[in-house]
Amino acid sequence: MAMHDLIARIRSRVDDLNRSERKVADVILQDPNAAIGMSIATLAQAATVSEPTVNRFCRNFETKGYPDFKIQLAQSLAGGTPYVSRSVESDDDAAAYTDKIIGATIAALDEIRRGIDPRRIERVVDHLSQARQIHFFALGASAPAAFDAQNKFFRFNLPVGAYNDVLMQRMIAAASHTGDVIVVISYTGRTRDLVEVAQVARDAGALVIGITRDGSPLANVCTDILPVDLPEDTEVYMPMSSRMIHMALIDVLATGVTLRRGESFLPHLRTIKESLRPTKFPPKEA
Repeated sequence: MAMHDLIARIRSRVDDLNRSERKVADVILQDPNAAIGMSIATLAQAATVSEPTVNRFCRNFETKGYPDFKIQLAQSLAGGTPYVSRSVESDDDAAAYTDKIIGATIAALDEIRRGIDPRRIERVVDHLSQARQIHFFALGASAPAAFDAQNKFFRFNLPVGAYNDVLMQRMIAAASHTGDVIVVISYTGRTRDLVEVAQVARDAGALVIGITRDGSPLANVCTDILPVDLPEDTEVYMPMSSRMIHMALIDVLATGVTLRRGESFLPHLRTIKESLRPTKFPPKEA
């Protein structure tokens, strides 16, 4: 039995649980999809146990707590459609697969929200606020986050680029200097090209920030990282939740830089926003 198959592990250990924890297991096994969408209070009420009992149950299955448990539960639902989501089954209708995918994403965002270290955010915002220029590098499914970052950061009156071509990344990394910041986005942190590019940039004097797994080869060559550690199997399945996490972290960093610039910078942002007004039809009157 694979360690990632949480439902199978719960089923195999039901008889070993105490009476209260067995009640929690029964509720989850009866409808795992519904359990994914439950708050800890709702699950405790459904199982007629206390919230601390639910937390103890989660830790019994080698999870960090209830949010982490829900992420693993979403990813271990039986069946699965490769390149879509492990929790999606071949006979799911639109309501079922929509609920599963959005539920898993919500759980993943909540886990990151609870686990992110604000000191890391402050440190990375410091780096970005002081940058001479910023480049965002990513490949494959992570590339949209890099281009979203370019769209957000160009507004800060400094040169910004986003690249998903390895040769262009390597040339830019080699030509970088002290004062340049390169942000490398990778869920696995094991893509050889990105690790090599990050090292080239470090050797050239750039400050390199990774949005990636802590302890990964990429993390090990970066100056600083924002860790994204979620149990998403991207070896077989297309990245989903991790991509949304990357987008959310880009928004967090852009907001941090905006606040660091202060209120005197807001007219500049307003000017950019106003420049788009002629491109839109006016809103309908109520």
